[in-house]
Amino acid sequence: MKKHSILILFFLIASLLIQDIKAQEQTKSSVSGRSPYELISSYYETQFNPFRKSNVYLGLAFSVQNSKLENTDYLIKQVLEGSRDKFSVLLKGGYYLGDYIMVGLNLSYSENEFRGVTFQSPDTIHSNSISRGFMITPNIRPSFPLTPNERLSFFTEIGLTYGRSHTLKRDITRLDEVDKSYETVNTFRVGISPGVTFFAMENFAFEVRFDVLGYSMTVADKSVNDGPKSHEVRHNVDFEINLLTLDLGLAYYFGAGKKR
Repeated sequence: MKKHSILILFFLIASLLIQDIKAQEQTKSSVSGRSPYELISSYYETQFNPFRKSNVYLGLAFSVQNSKLENTDYLIKQVLEGSRDKFSVLLKGGYYLGDYIMVGLNLSYSENEFRGVTFQSPDTIHSNSISRGFMITPNIRPSFPLTPNERLSFFTEIGLTYGRSHTLKRDITRLDEVDKSYETVNTFRVGISPGVTFFAMENFAFEVRFDVLGYSMTVADKSVNDGPKSHEVRHNVDFEINLLTLDLGLAYYFGAGKKR
């Protein structure tokens, strides 16, 4: 009886192994002979759903800039010699409440530092300044596919932004006159930012976004040499395509590979 059981078990294992080998051979034969372009195209045509309900979105954009300035003219001053370092990072997350409708949150941090010699008639000033700030933007973002496989799409991001920044500046004139200023700026903004998403490889996408329409209010408090604070409130309405607000970033869509 034991011999019969061992034989039956052996035949079962052997049959399973044979079936598994045949399945692998069929898979290899179906994949072989197809170019990488055909494989990725098949993925986008059969099992690609980036904007479906319950999908999760993560995005990242950053920039680093270092510039050397020499005899550069600005509105009220001239930079004789100096350097400017800029750094910014933007982290984006979102969740699709329904097909093509995402609620998200954007977090950004930026830093801007200048060191150099400027000329403001009639004085030459040794200037150092540094600014640091953050912004937080809850938003809603509907997407509109531009191709049948949804690989290329257009979106409109509607967001409410709060930002805060601090700037410390020190100017030295005639080697003995030192002016120090400290400024805090709070920003509130409501805006619309359209953009385009292109999926380069599976669930990874490149995104381009820029501000078009918005209203902002800026509240600035500034003190010079520890003196009394000045208070300024500015309102601004913008309706233009501003290339200076262009954001280029990389995004990943979790759940995009669900079958249709």
